[in-house]
This record gives sequence, structure tokens and C-alpha cells, in this order.
Amino acid sequence: MGGVDRIDGGPRSAIVVGAGIVGLSTAWFLQERGVEVTVVDRTGVAAGASWGNAGWIAPTLTLPLNSPAVLRHGLRSLYDPAVPLHIPLAADSGLASFLVQFAANCRRSSWKRAVRANLPLNEECIEAFDVLAANGVDAPVTAAPITAVFRSTDAAERMMRELRALERAGQAMSVTGLSGEALREQVPLASPAITAGLSINGQRFVDPGRFVQALGQAVADRGATMRTLEITDVLSTGNGVQVFPRSGKWLTADAAVIATGAWLSRLAGRRVRVPVQAGRGYSFVVPVDRPIPGPIYLPDVRVACTPYQGALRVSGTMEFRAPYEPAVPARVGAIVASASPLLEGVRWAERSDIWVGPRPITPDGRPLIGEMSRGVYVAGGHGMWGLTHGPVTGRLLAEYITTGKQPEALREFEPLRRTGR
Repeated sequence: MGGVDRIDGGPRSAIVVGAGIVGLSTAWFLQERGVEVTVVDRTGVAAGASWGNAGWIAPTLTLPLNSPAVLRHGLRSLYDPAVPLHIPLAADSGLASFLVQFAANCRRSSWKRAVRANLPLNEECIEAFDVLAANGVDAPVTAAPITAVFRSTDAAERMMRELRALERAGQAMSVTGLSGEALREQVPLASPAITAGLSINGQRFVDPGRFVQALGQAVADRGATMRTLEITDVLSTGNGVQVFPRSGKWLTADAAVIATGAWLSRLAGRRVRVPVQAGRGYSFVVPVDRPIPGPIYLPDVRVACTPYQGALRVSGTMEFRAPYEPAVPARVGAIVASASPLLEGVRWAERSDIWVGPRPITPDGRPLIGEMSRGVYVAGGHGMWGLTHGPVTGRLLAEYITTGKQPEALREFEPLRRTGR
């Protein structure tokens, strides 16, 4: 639907359904363009995947999930629930259909297409955070390298091959090899098992819950109406949109945005043919004996560690399970078992703030961003990179909504495509 000029100069009002990083960023940038915004969410700001994730703004690491290697690991996980990617043996029909489509897209060509599609978002993602932080979002954005650590130089070289594939696609990057004292100085928690590291320079990190809460406050301070409602449907009408809550009177506006994360498919319904499935991630906080200057990545076990309020937030796993199900304690135990031999000075037994959140995954590694029906837009399916790409998604979508012209950067994320197309 791109390229259609809005005769009246664009919408004057919009309802954003979803108060995570994507929805609130869209609301903020719509306000920048003079649109009156109402934000509705069934539980409140940062209640989903926006609260407890690793907090990385890491354009150099935006590797799509749908790689051939992930498919191999997924098949193995059917028999080993402790591996980083877990697919339960018992899957409902919706999950089973998603997994068939996901497996079909775990091929090199589909993965490379997702890599190339992400490049425009990667180029602007840090700048979009800087715009927010400089204009009323009262939460720090910290510049620091992300240091990947390995048991062997061979393992470090395997990751470098992945990063070179991104670089060949056009991703700018600066990576420095580390060993010996330089490695220990940058990662003081590295255990003797760690012999090599890669410093992935030019990245950022935030406390995600704090940042998204501050973003929500900024949106409210600029005049948005914030409401706690469960929405059951969003429809185009002859002169705008109607948004229907589970109870009470419907809401009306000139435009609406569905940004409900792992619940996007439920609200978008059959109008969107690419399914969005919950890939649940876990995190917890542990005290440390020595502070760390920046994030640590353990690629072999797919665990991310981030400085957090003087302690360490540890994040990991990818679990295909319904977003509303309770946390599975065995998944937390699996993260501890895999990460503890690689880090010392971490008091694993004293963990707190155990959290599970549903990351919205698409089968072809590309999110859904754009117009679904006249005046109704969707934004979601960013997978593990919703925080990194949330603000830039909001900026580009706000441009699309207010001008009626689809930005070139969003063409690969057409929400009405079929999976893989």
C-alpha cells in the first residue's frame, strides 16, 4: 500500500495498541509529527519482552534466527531440553504450522535476505536512541563494546566467520581480537576456561525496563492519553479506524498501530499471513564480586550478560511456548549450568528477579512493519532485536503513517506478504 498520498495531509489522531519499545517509539515519533496519540495496553508499560531482556543496542550482532545452524540445534532440542533453543515435543497446531514455515526458511538464501533487510535499521538504530535520550527520555544509554568470550581461538574464528557474512552484506563493524591480560582487563569475570575474546566495538546498552518506562513517561508528558485496556479488534472504517476493547465503548481515531509483540497475530487475525510466534527468553540478576565495564556474550551457550544496578543481568534461551505460560525453572537451571564454567566471581545461587518474556518471532526472520488495511498499521516480529530496532521502527513507521509513502527501508517488511516473499 506504499506510495499512496494522503489527500488531507495525514492523520490528526492515532491509537497505538501496545506499550512496549516498538509501540511507545511509534507514539513518540507520531507526536513529533503533530499527531494526537492514545496508547492502550492490556497490562501497562514495558509489561512484555521490553522489561527483562539483555538491553543491548547491538547492530553488529543482529544475526537473524532462521539460519541452517539454528535448525540443526532445534532438531537436537527435541531430545535435550537444556540446549539454548528449546522446541517442546508437544506442539499445538498453531506452533506446529509456524515450525514448518520456520524450518522451510532456515536456509542460507532466506537468512541472507533477512540480513540485508535489517541493514537500514542497523544504520539508524543508535541515532534513533540518541534522539529519544536527547529529547526527554530520562534514562541513560551507555556506549560500550560487547565482548564475546570463547574457550578456544577456533570458536572465536567461527563467530568471526558469521560476522564477516554480515560485513559482506554491508554491515559496518569494528571487531578487535583479545587474549591474555587485555581479555582479563575487559572481562574481569572470565574464568580460566576462557582463552580468547572478540571486542565488538561501537555498541550500546540500557536498562530496558527503565528506558521503556522513561519513554512511556515522555509520551505521557507530551500529552498522550494512556489507557489500560485489553483490545479485541482493530478495524478500518470509511473515515478512520475503530478499536474495540473487551468491555466498554470502542475508541475511534484517524489511524491505529498494532504493536503487541508476541500477541500480534491474535489481533491482526487472518489479514496478516506471516505468523508471529512467542520465542520466550529468560533472565535473572546475580551479584558479582567484581564489576564489569560492559556486556559479555557467551556465543557457545547463547547467553548474554549485562551490567545491571551493580550486579549482572544474565539472559538466554529461546523457548517456543505460549507467551502466557509460567516460567519453567529447568530453563533457568540450564542457563546457570552452561554459563557458570565460563565466568567466575558470580554468585549464581543468589539469583533474583527471575523473568520470562515472549520475543515475537517470524518464520522468515523479517518483522512485519507497515499498513495492513486502510489506516491500520502493524509493527512487530523483530525477534531478539526488538529493543535494538524499536526506536528506528517507530520513526520510520511514523513517517509512513503521516505521509502515506512507504520508506524504502520498510519495503522488505511488508506485513501482507506470504512467509519468505
